[in-house]
Amino acid sequence: MNDASPESWMQVRPEGLYCKPADAYIDPHRPVARAIVTHGHADHARSGHGTVFATPETVSIMRTRYTDDAITGAVPMNYGARQDLGNGVTLWLAPAGHILGSAQAVLEFAGQRIVVSGDYKRHADPTCAPFELVPCDVFVTEATFALPVFSHPPIETEMAKLMRSMASLPDRTHLVGVYALGKCQRVMAGLREAGYTYPFFLHGALIRLTQLYESLGFDFGPWQEVSKIDRSDRDQFRGRIVLCPPSALADRWSRGLPDPLPVMASGWMQIRARARQRRAEMALIVSDHADWADLLKTARETGAGDVWITHGRVEALEYALRQQGIRAKALDLVGREEEPE
Repeated sequence: MNDASPESWMQVRPEGLYCKPADAYIDPHRPVARAIVTHGHADHARSGHGTVFATPETVSIMRTRYTDDAITGAVPMNYGARQDLGNGVTLWLAPAGHILGSAQAVLEFAGQRIVVSGDYKRHADPTCAPFELVPCDVFVTEATFALPVFSHPPIETEMAKLMRSMASLPDRTHLVGVYALGKCQRVMAGLREAGYTYPFFLHGALIRLTQLYESLGFDFGPWQEVSKIDRSDRDQFRGRIVLCPPSALADRWSRGLPDPLPVMASGWMQIRARARQRRAEMALIVSDHADWADLLKTARETGAGDVWITHGRVEALEYALRQQGIRAKALDLVGREEEPE
C-alpha cells in the first residue's frame, strides 16, 4: 500500500478542490479542463468546463440551465459505475440525497478512498435517490446547517401545516417561495402526498426545471403557468397554491394575486429573523441539506479518520468532530452559497 497522505493527492487550489494525479477538479467555481460535478445547483455546477463527469440527471440539468454548449465533453455516469481517470485514480458516484441527480464523488487512489459529498441530506425525498453511506478514509462534507439549533422536521409535518392553513384561510392565496431546482419539485410532491389535488400555479422561473423533472418520469399532477392565465379573474387563485422564487414573494408580481399569504420553504426558516427577511407570514422548514445531528452522524458512520469541511458553519462542526476524536479541518473553499436561488 502506498503511504502517500491524502493531502498529497487531494488539494485546494484557486479553482477549487483538486485531485492531482487525475488532473481533475471537484465542483470547481472556474472553468477547467476536467470537472467532476456533484449536482446541478449553480454554486457547484458552472458552465465552461471541458470534460464533465456527472450523473445523467446532473448533465441534463446543466444543459437545461446553461444550454447545450455549456458542456462540450459530458461523461454521464450512473451511480456505482466506475471510471478510470488515469494514473491510478478511480472515480464512482454514490447518491447524495440532495436533489435530482446529486452525487457523492468517490475517489480511490493509492489504497485510499476520499468521498466528496457535495451537498447532501438524510431525510426521505421522492424526487431523488436516497443518500448512500460510503465508508472512507477522508470524508469531505458541507456544514450549511452545522449548528445545534438546526433540527429539520419531516417534510410531512410542514406540508400538513400548510394544508391546515389553507383550510382555515380558504379565501387567501398561499404564495410559497421555493428554489427552482429541487425545492420546488419536492414541495409539489410533498403537497400531493398530503392530499392537495388542485392544479398548482407556477411562476415562469420554475417552469423549465419542472418540465425537465417530468421528462425524466416525475408526475406532479396538473399545474399551470401564472403568466398564461387571465389574471383579471383573481378569484381563481383563492384557496390555491402559487409557487414562486423567493425573490417574488414581496415584489410587484405578487400584487396581482388576491390577498396573498407569503410562505417561505427553506431550512433557514427555523431562524425567525430569516423569515422576516423574506417577509414570510408562514415559515416552512424544508431543507435539502443535512441538519446538525445528521452531519455529526454521517461523519461518524463513514468511519473516516479525517473530515474536511468545505463551507458553512465550519468552526462549529470542526470543534464538535474534534471533541469526538475525529481529525477535522476547514478547506476554506470559495464560491459556495448557503442555498442557491
